[in-house]
Amino acid sequence: MPHPNEGTDDMTPDTMRAAVWTGDGPTLQTEQIPVPQPKQGEALVKVTACGVCHTDLHVMKGEVAFPSPAVLGHEISGTVVALGPGTDPARGVEVGATVVGAFIMPCGECRQCLRGRDDMCLPFFAENRLKGALYDGTTRLQRSDGTPLAMYSMAGLAEYSVVPVNALAPLRGEVPEAQAAVLGCAFFTAYGAVHQTAGLQAGETVAVVATGGVGSAIVQLARAAGAETVIAVDVSDEKLDAARKLGADHVVNSATGDAVAAVRELTDGAGVDVAFEVLGRQQTFEQAVRMLTDGGRMVAVGIAAGQSSANIEITPLVRRGYRILGSFGGRTRHDLPAVIELAATGVFSVQDTVTRTYSLETAGDAFDALARGEIQGRAVVTMST
Repeated sequence: MPHPNEGTDDMTPDTMRAAVWTGDGPTLQTEQIPVPQPKQGEALVKVTACGVCHTDLHVMKGEVAFPSPAVLGHEISGTVVALGPGTDPARGVEVGATVVGAFIMPCGECRQCLRGRDDMCLPFFAENRLKGALYDGTTRLQRSDGTPLAMYSMAGLAEYSVVPVNALAPLRGEVPEAQAAVLGCAFFTAYGAVHQTAGLQAGETVAVVATGGVGSAIVQLARAAGAETVIAVDVSDEKLDAARKLGADHVVNSATGDAVAAVRELTDGAGVDVAFEVLGRQQTFEQAVRMLTDGGRMVAVGIAAGQSSANIEITPLVRRGYRILGSFGGRTRHDLPAVIELAATGVFSVQDTVTRTYSLETAGDAFDALARGEIQGRAVVTMST
């Protein structure tokens, strides 16, 4: 007998709109494709909104290897309309639930997941990030002619998305559903960087280098964690003004002066306990390390283009006891509910972080604006027509 939550809702259509990346440059085209079907351990989500992230742009520009054609988009909000065969509702993820989906989709069974390191899930990286598939090695998406479409995470730039239930958590409180999409990457990534990787303690000093979507989230979460001083660094006065409104104590425009010297001056010459680098460029990576106080931590969050590298002086690294830590994201099953709880209790504001909204048909315009550096915080693409 099927589980009462199984099966596709009778109101679910046979086809849907999706923004398809063909692999021919940083452009998207809207296509009508079949609605995917979830398998065991998966949910079908009617997507309300999908966040616009720089990592998708890296893929579209060919700076991060990924198969094409594909549907991108890796942070969503929406409503569960079906569960795959044999799938039990988990942690409130049931038909009818309003949910948020995190971009790291842990299998829950590999050795990394079993030790709580959802952020290092082996099948997720081997199947999804390398092949555009889910755990069984196949995609759930195809064009109307049967051509397979790779999935970047849950392929959220579409009206419906198949998501492993381990990557979903119920939305609660008064958080607006469309803006809540950014909880699944921008704030989820920031939470992992602040609480898991940096282990930020109350009273520590912080620099956030690059205050886009994730950087803006780090500013808010560092402030909420009790940082004594939060310094935002960017090349845009507009983004820095926004960061100040979100909780930054000081702002530094690195386009008009020496950012390292400015950060050190603001900390009485000592440097910061934690510097978060959120852009993935050699210059900002090296700057962030030079901003550290003795024994400080530099947390690298930004994804770099291609095989970019940075030069770090060995002697200061050894002598001053710096730690350089990579942070890809949070630990989904634990951290995504925690992020939602913080949003629901008003610790930070998704409304203030999301500054632009686009339709699915204009998703390409959103990424163009992102590439030009025009988006403060985060933009979202909504599926409503």
